[in-house]
Amino acid sequence: MTSLPNPIATILAALLVAAAVSCFVLLRQPVLAVALLLPGVLLPSALRIAREWERAIVLRAGKLQGVRGPGLFWIIPIVDSVAGTVDLRIQTTPIATEKTLTRDTSPVDVDAIVFWQVNDPRRAITELVDYNAAISLVAQTSLREVIGANNLGVLLEDRRRIDTWLRDAIAGKTASWGITVQSVEIRDVTLPPNLQDAMSRQAQAEREKAARVTLASAERQVAIELEEAARTCDRSPTALQILQINRIYEMNRDRGATILILTSMAESLARVISQGAPAVPPAP
Repeated sequence: MTSLPNPIATILAALLVAAAVSCFVLLRQPVLAVALLLPGVLLPSALRIAREWERAIVLRAGKLQGVRGPGLFWIIPIVDSVAGTVDLRIQTTPIATEKTLTRDTSPVDVDAIVFWQVNDPRRAITELVDYNAAISLVAQTSLREVIGANNLGVLLEDRRRIDTWLRDAIAGKTASWGITVQSVEIRDVTLPPNLQDAMSRQAQAEREKAARVTLASAERQVAIELEEAARTCDRSPTALQILQINRIYEMNRDRGATILILTSMAESLARVISQGAPAVPPAP
């Protein structure tokens, strides 16, 4: 990206050219006309402008002269040239890999994005042909290296640490280019369908295992409680009878049926009645 001529310079150049034409036509002074025409022609190429977030790299006779901007700056026409304009704003580069093997040989597709910024325009222009393409290639190779150095479980469960590793890997390669990597974020990790099916079956088996363990624990607790209840009923026959009556009531609560139960209560009642009744002499 190269800097554009300043619109102010273009307007001034147009005025100088108009004044030169007027001097030549109306005043008949060709020397003055040439004196006005020459600055008018050279002014658009001599006066340049760089926006607030841009820096212009100026070369003089092919050698680096300096970094100009932001705002207006002058260059010597023909001798000086603007090699390029560097954008200092934070930029984003999307990266993606397909069928990359993790450390445990699981193929994955990873989609990430890199946030980076040029902090040294001089080195970014003079040491790289295209720093945008260089960032993209370095980010892709670093992403493959990080994926290959970690297991699939780490890649899926600990993305923040993977983001940090990837950022450090890219920053270590681009630091000498005058480029700073702000952050790297993994947006998506896609697994092959067969691997997704295997992981789904594994998760289902783990959930079934947990359910069976929970059921076995509940049955053990119920058995312990039943054993304690049996001991209590064995020590107290009345408690056992009350429990039996309660169970029968619960079973027939909604049926409205009358149930006759043979218990020892009737025998006890008959014995009490027989002991309290007066003796009757036998009939002759």
